[in-house]
Formats: sequence, C-alpha cells, structure tokens
Amino acid sequence: MAEPGAVAEPDLRAALEELARAGRLLVALDFDGVLAPIVERAADARPLPESAAAVAALAGLPDTTTAFISGRALASLRLVGSPDERTLLIGSHGGEVFTGPDSRPLELDAQQAAALAAPTAVVECVVAAHPGTVLEAKPAGVVLHTRTAADDVAAAAAAQARTLLQEIPGVHLTDGKRVLETSVISADKGQGLELLRAFSGADAVFFAGDDVTDENAFAVLRARDVGIKVGPGETAARYRVDSPQALAGVHALLADLRDAAVSR
Repeated sequence: MAEPGAVAEPDLRAALEELARAGRLLVALDFDGVLAPIVERAADARPLPESAAAVAALAGLPDTTTAFISGRALASLRLVGSPDERTLLIGSHGGEVFTGPDSRPLELDAQQAAALAAPTAVVECVVAAHPGTVLEAKPAGVVLHTRTAADDVAAAAAAQARTLLQEIPGVHLTDGKRVLETSVISADKGQGLELLRAFSGADAVFFAGDDVTDENAFAVLRARDVGIKVGPGETAARYRVDSPQALAGVHALLADLRDAAVSR
C-alpha cells in the first residue's frame, strides 16, 4: 500500500509526461474531494476553477476523453459539477452511465424496485432518531449521510443502520467518508472505469480519487496508467497529493503536457 509522501513530485511529473504521449488518453476523475473540496452540504460542492478549466482544456484536445466517476447520482453530479458536454459521466458508483445522448437511464426491474423499499425504510428510521443525519435517495439505492452530525451521533447512526441493513437480502453496502450507501444493484467504480476505457478506446488512463470506493478503480489501472490518491489513507494508487487544491496543479500540468504532445 502506498504511504503519504512515498512518491516524490519529480516521479509524478515523469509519469505524467509519459502518459501525455499516449495515442488515446482517458482522464477520469472522482468529484467530491478531488475536483471539489469536501463540504458539509453535498449540494454546495463545486469544482475548483483551476481544475474545471484544465478538464475543459483536456476535453477539447484530440484523442482525449474526460470523465467524472462519482458515487453521486447522475442528476446530482450534473447539478454540482456542470460538466462539459463532451465529458462522460459515471454515477452511483458505476450504476448509472452517460456516454452521450443515446445513453439509456438506469431502470430497475420490478424485483429490484420492490427490494429498494426495505433499506429506504431502515434509513428513514435511523435518520429520524439521529439528529444531523440525512437520507439521500438514488435511482438504485439510499444513502445515510452523517457529515453534519456530531461524531458520536454519526457513529451510532452508522452502526445501527449497518446492523439492520445487513439483514436485508439483495442489498449491497458501500462505505464512504461519513456515508453508508445501500444499493439493489451490484456496481463499483472499477467496473465503471473499465467501461469508459473500452468506450473511449484509451491506450492509457489517468484516474484520481480520494475515498475507499475509489480503490476499486485504482485496482484496475494498468502499467502505463497513472492513479493519484487525494489525501490520507491506505491506497493502491502509485501517487498521492494532499488536497484537491494540490491536484488542481496536477490537472493543469497534464493539460499542458497533453496539449504539447498532440500538437507536435
């Protein structure tokens, strides 16, 4: 596992220089904690201007595809991220996919729709009993948010919800930063990244993430790819930066290097 500060900045620059020379490049990014700083209210998150400008610049370059891969539902991701129309989107940890106007929205079958009622009822009860916690409904699941609750209340809410949700058949649990998510479909960011790699025909991939859910994407990266963990925590990523602000400089550098490479 990579440790904080284990990779020197010159090593990352060298990897980016090599990556920028790929025939077809996919730049895929988590949103919260990566493009945008973490905030208490999810609806208030916005991408850092420098990162947004770099992603827009990359999207306009030949043989370069940009994408957001988020745990957010697609509607929420569009609202806060204001993605460029050329940017592909993966929402709900891989459960929702937008690769263009012909993309079909996620549709649950009758059994999945019925199964969603039980975890929703559990999270509703947990939220009612724990001040500061919030329920978020998604197309295929329901999320318990505890970021705005006191630490002891958040821990109690998450523990109670986990105990009850684990008893429900067909429900998949995913842990994140102060969130506990349930889904009635099985999907993760690794699957989403591989779908985008195939769709874009990428020869190499850049991926940055900050949460435990991003480890599924780091796990599918290949030798030529570059993965960057934002912030602390064990990770399979080869590189690390301290914050979204630090990553914004990486985005700008990659945009410049890619522009130079494809302009030759």
